[in-house]
Amino acid sequence: MENKYVKVEVLLPEVYIEKVRDALNAIGVLRVGNYDHVISYSAVKGYWRPLEGATPFNVPVGEISFGTECKMEFNCLYQNIKDVENTIRSVHPYEEPVINVVSLLN
Repeated sequence: MENKYVKVEVLLPEVYIEKVRDALNAIGVLRVGNYDHVISYSAVKGYWRPLEGATPFNVPVGEISFGTECKMEFNCLYQNIKDVENTIRSVHPYEEPVINVVSLLN
């Protein structure tokens, strides 16, 4: 069975949600029926430590950090995933953004 749709999850600072949302909507991937700009997000907590060679967003290299960011979620056609990834990377503030793509059964 080939799945037509995927769910995309992106971890990012809350202040970047609208910027990423608007960029994705501009390429037409945030439509559901007669609606656009369709996303959801929630606050999540996590740990990370930038290693040597990293250029982190706002933490020192070598130190374990803890903080709150947001997980933005939306569904789109699998055929658009490369454009989605390129668009997210073009506006996302992290050098290594977390972009999870989950196959959907619908």
